[in-house]
Amino acid sequence: AELGILSMDTSRNLMDDHRQFLQELGVVTARRLRQARNGETVLVAGAKAATQTPPIRSGKRVIFSTLDDGTGLVDLAFFDDSHDTCAHTVFHSWLLLVRGVVQRRGSRGFSVVGAAAWNLADLLEVRREEGLEGVAARLAEADGAARDGSTGPPSDGDGPSRARVAGSDGQPRPTGSAAEDPMRSRSIRLPTGFQMHPWADLRPAGEGPAGGKKLWHQSPGSAG
Repeated sequence: AELGILSMDTSRNLMDDHRQFLQELGVVTARRLRQARNGETVLVAGAKAATQTPPIRSGKRVIFSTLDDGTGLVDLAFFDDSHDTCAHTVFHSWLLLVRGVVQRRGSRGFSVVGAAAWNLADLLEVRREEGLEGVAARLAEADGAARDGSTGPPSDGDGPSRARVAGSDGQPRPTGSAAEDPMRSRSIRLPTGFQMHPWADLRPAGEGPAGGKKLWHQSPGSAG
């Protein structure tokens, strides 16, 4: 009711109701994430506060999102090799659980490069009906595929560094002349020299992004 009327929660944070479940999963809070090592794999969760898909020079699509878990904000980045498994969940869910790798920028800045994402509301229902064993099975289904073939995070020079997952398109990693990124043939070249992913300004398939609730501010980004 507070979120619906005031657009903010005043008596307690929304995530307080799920704190015990998140502790059972080993979720790292935004406050504790500040001490995480670069390259460390973590689970983070929270209410989605903002989502953006700005164009970048390479033409690839990157989804940036921010979660509020009651202890602070967690910045997420999902690169194109994770979109098949993560994009629909990120756009169409309001409460998210994300597995990713911590990426530090300087002495204080950091973000989490997402590799797998789940609708936290769905997992809460699984917890009630099937217990932690059922939740662990759901996490293993997506998480194993997302991490398959993942290596260190090389940089492409046009944004945060990341690793392409081998076989993320269902095919073995190409070699030789066939190793050229297929996204080069699926980009829009602008007169300014920038390349844009053809879906960068389109809404993803489905009934529409999760909305109707916001926490203190709204993202000015693209329609996503």
